[in-house]
Amino acid sequence: MSQALFNFDLQSQRKIYSVTELSLELKKLLEKQFPDIWVTGEVSNFRAATSGHFYFTLKDASAQIRAVCFRNQARYLKFKPQDGISVIARGHLSVYEARGEYQLYVDYLEPAGIGALQVAFEQLKAKLAAEGLFDPARKKPLPVLPRAVGVVTSPTGAVIRDILRVLRRRFQNMNVTLYPVKVQGEGAAEEIVAGIKYFNRHPVVDVMIVARGGGSLEDLWAFNEEIVARAIAASKIPVISAVGHETDFTIADFVADLRAPTPSAAAELVVRRKQDLVDELTERARRMVQILRLKLSEAREQFTALRMHRAFQTMLTRLAERGERVDDVLAALERSIRSRLNAARQDWLRASAGITRYDFRHLLGLKRAALESRDRRFDTTFRQFVLARRNRLLQVEAILKERSPLTILNRGYSITRDAQGRIVRDAAQVSIGDDLSIRLARGELGATVKERKL
Repeated sequence: MSQALFNFDLQSQRKIYSVTELSLELKKLLEKQFPDIWVTGEVSNFRAATSGHFYFTLKDASAQIRAVCFRNQARYLKFKPQDGISVIARGHLSVYEARGEYQLYVDYLEPAGIGALQVAFEQLKAKLAAEGLFDPARKKPLPVLPRAVGVVTSPTGAVIRDILRVLRRRFQNMNVTLYPVKVQGEGAAEEIVAGIKYFNRHPVVDVMIVARGGGSLEDLWAFNEEIVARAIAASKIPVISAVGHETDFTIADFVADLRAPTPSAAAELVVRRKQDLVDELTERARRMVQILRLKLSEAREQFTALRMHRAFQTMLTRLAERGERVDDVLAALERSIRSRLNAARQDWLRASAGITRYDFRHLLGLKRAALESRDRRFDTTFRQFVLARRNRLLQVEAILKERSPLTILNRGYSITRDAQGRIVRDAAQVSIGDDLSIRLARGELGATVKERKL
């Protein structure tokens, strides 16, 4: 009886947990015992989920623990974890019931032995360099003389005053447009991006300066943000980065079309001294006068050479050839006339030989009549032949005169050639300011193109 009672008491005092209950109890114990702990280790098996959560394992030489950093905490991290990086994590321990594993829920993460901002800087720098955003080939040249300069910086402080002072000293009437932004703290990067996009949407300036004074890495961090770097790279207007002191470097410096060591140096780079421009224009004007004098001298030499130009010699040769053809026609006409006269003489001799066999007077009368008739026909034919040849000769002569370049020039026309001696047939062949030579019936002229109508 007593033994049975003892067994019953043991069973009534025994606590049986379900798996879920046990997991929840362990979870409560871990969360109560380790609500806020720091853990150091090496990151491995890192995975960034599409949801924005980070999953990884922290390990050392003897053990490992699973860790998770949810999206709300991950977006505040200054760098992205990678396998092999030693980190210091802050968070709390709990149990993930679905797998029955305890894991570290990370609220804060920093690299061990190196600042998180520096790691983030190097990561973004490597990423943008791989995309080619630092490539010198894609950087735009600065305008030689901008009509207006845009400045994206704080409206207060020494930076804008230094820039304006330098610009006024170098080019007093330079137009400057300021887009006021915060240069550090929350929201600064977004304001800087808005300023860069504003000048691109409203192209009132030819170049812009993105600037701020010196400070720590944290102070300059807005200019290391990826959105700022991509806004500078996408700008159609050349951008000068002038952030911090000469020893400070930001991602904006690498992406910008030109990096200035200081804001004042940026102002000196964007605008040349007015007197320097005046001196350069004076020197270029002097060189232009020298070049024009040389061109005029060359034109005079070409004008002299055109008097004996091959084209005119060729025309004279063709006229001489036409004259030879006229001589050949006249010689052929003379040979034809002589041939017809010889034939007529032979006919007359044959007729005379038969006179003795006939009645002399009767035959003589017949022959005389026939001879007179033939003589009239010959005379008529000969006159017609000579007239036709003369008319043809006159036609050939008229054609030669009409087609002669000298005849065309006598009617008021001219032959125009460019500086290379080529005949100008179309106004599109020349440009304003080109030198021309004009051949007239008597003499030649030099001219310069002042107007062109196509």
